[in-house]
Amino acid sequence: MNAPRRAAGARATRRRASGIRVALSTLGFALAASAGALGAVSYRVARTVVRPAGRVPDVRIVRVDAAAQTITLARTADTELPGRYGLFTVGSASYLRLGAVVAQDDATVTRKLLTHVPTDGDLAAEAAFSGWYYDAPEQLHLPFRDVDIDTGVGACSAWEFPAPNDTDVWVVQVHGRGTTRAETLRAVPVFHALGISSLVVSYRNDGEAPRSPSGTYALGATEWRDLDAAIGYARRQGARRVIVMGWSMGGALALQAALESPHGDVIAGLVLESPVVDWRTVLSFQGRLMRLPAPVVALAQSTIVSNWGAAVLGSGEPIPLDRLDGVARAGELRHPILILHSDDDGFVPSEASHALAAARPDLVTMQTFTVARHTKLWNYDETRWSEAIRDWVEAQGLARS
Repeated sequence: MNAPRRAAGARATRRRASGIRVALSTLGFALAASAGALGAVSYRVARTVVRPAGRVPDVRIVRVDAAAQTITLARTADTELPGRYGLFTVGSASYLRLGAVVAQDDATVTRKLLTHVPTDGDLAAEAAFSGWYYDAPEQLHLPFRDVDIDTGVGACSAWEFPAPNDTDVWVVQVHGRGTTRAETLRAVPVFHALGISSLVVSYRNDGEAPRSPSGTYALGATEWRDLDAAIGYARRQGARRVIVMGWSMGGALALQAALESPHGDVIAGLVLESPVVDWRTVLSFQGRLMRLPAPVVALAQSTIVSNWGAAVLGSGEPIPLDRLDGVARAGELRHPILILHSDDDGFVPSEASHALAAARPDLVTMQTFTVARHTKLWNYDETRWSEAIRDWVEAQGLARS
């Protein structure tokens, strides 16, 4: 009787062992699949960050009333803002300027058209809302000329707006990620009125300037050299004091120039509009917006900064996020800084801007908006925005009017 019982027990043990092996194997496959999915999503996130992309539609046109010259858009946090804006469109017009909100309900916003749309106009429903307002330098009705800035990747195009009178004070305007130099045209009249010459520049991989060998963004780690070349150009034209104004990712370029530029002795200060001060803060914020698990965002950041990540992303070399952290490097800054940022930015959170202002109150003046979104502070409150820049420029002794 003992032998049969022992045999039965052995078979049961083997079945349990086999079950455990199957369970462990299944768990192993599940973990491997989960890790693979995590890695795949992280790769896509990292690739999106470094790959230049075209303009993405973000709003629908509901209707156009050619008789009243109004346009009705789907209601979003941007389209409901007061002020003047732009709209990138497809069809009979490529860009429209928009005026005040004239009607709204829970689903739509109707705005006055400031660009005439004829009765036979035909626009696609998908459009992109913009804070540009001006999309060409001629619209400013100020003298300007096209110039080329020699850089390490070739000639980068720029617009030069001379001051009304001879001056040795210039401002170099640098735009943000996924956009072009026209983004910064809103600031030119403010500086022109202050007697300051403006240089509105492009940089590698922005769609206007030459491509780098990798054709990818380095988030400011290499692009700042094109900005530095523009500062050198201004210097050769007689500039002795140069203000650098950076918009969004252009703020990261401006901070890198302030920290690294061999022309640092002529930089008189920085004006940062909705700036990227620390990329990790931005990437974490965007991850939360997309409801990505924290490990996905962490792995994406690790991919961006690593040698193996540079290989799989085709970015040429790792992107040093630590070196691009303006808060961590606040002690190295030596130029006065004006920060203009809205706490409801929606794309580049204002936390790092507040942190930089707290770290260097001796250098940083911060103007905080609350209902202006990303790089739309001029559009939302042109008077306050312009006065903030004018007061800061005059306080630095840089106004030449």
